[in-house]
Amino acid sequence: MSRVLVTGATGLVGGALCEALAAAGRYEVRAALRRAGPTPAGATESIVVGDIGAATDWAAALEGIELVVHAAARAHEVTATAADADVYLETNARGSRRLAESAARAGVRRLLYVSTIKVNGETSVGDGFSPTDVPRPQGVYATSKWLGEQWVVESAAHSGLQVVIVRAPLVYGPGARANFRRLLDWVDRGKPIPFGAVRNRRSLVGIWNLCDLLQRLLVHPQASGRVWMVSDGDDRSTPELIQLIGRAMQRRVRLIRAPLSMLRVAAMLTGRSADLSRVCGSLQADITETRRTLAWSPPVPLEEGLQRTVSWYLAGRGHAGLLRGA
Repeated sequence: MSRVLVTGATGLVGGALCEALAAAGRYEVRAALRRAGPTPAGATESIVVGDIGAATDWAAALEGIELVVHAAARAHEVTATAADADVYLETNARGSRRLAESAARAGVRRLLYVSTIKVNGETSVGDGFSPTDVPRPQGVYATSKWLGEQWVVESAAHSGLQVVIVRAPLVYGPGARANFRRLLDWVDRGKPIPFGAVRNRRSLVGIWNLCDLLQRLLVHPQASGRVWMVSDGDDRSTPELIQLIGRAMQRRVRLIRAPLSMLRVAAMLTGRSADLSRVCGSLQADITETRRTLAWSPPVPLEEGLQRTVSWYLAGRGHAGLLRGA
């Protein structure tokens, strides 16, 4: 059995990964926690490491560990400004470098760094962003994750530590928050949604598919030293995604074809231009290389993943009888 340290073990990705690794039957999972609390489901043990930053002491957490999945991060916030940059850099960049340096000293074999497609940019063209595209991060979150990628690689350069980087688009699943949770709320309330005229393409990744790929990357001989893109492999427009959620919820979706010019003016006047860009723009991940080299395909189709997520959402809102949990 390989011993794996998972950071961010109480978050959406880290928590689901602890359970997936335990279910695989080949791993003993140690969960790194920010503060004392219950050991996450799937983890054999947990250890408190405190805030992640340039001074974090990882010695005890890494003792006896062969593999690390670094899923902890200061999450993306739309309202983050340049004034918040150092806070993001401390956790996502300096903290990641500290972990990589410590892992190298401890003799860890491989470290997976969970990054974001936003390292590539906010808007894609053609078939989407590939691992070889020049990074063009925008904003403090994406910049901090890009620096984190570089510093983790640099920290392992003269050691035996293998580094693998995964850039994920929006991750959804039970426990999803922020933008995806707001989208579920919109559909659930049955109010008019003014995005019927949007013609874009967005990549998403269900938590089941992301965890499946992370497990592949822990052991695949060609994974080390490279960047990998991940998604469900089924990119949709914003209106299509809303319709799929409505179907899963058994809700009538009221999509209004509001002119994009009107939406842009309204967003500018209310300071929500960045939000509108995320809804109306295209952001796709090209997973061709991931499929080919790793012989990997997303095991859970988009519609099934949405159904599972909607079942969780409705159960949490007291609608457990409407749909059976998946």
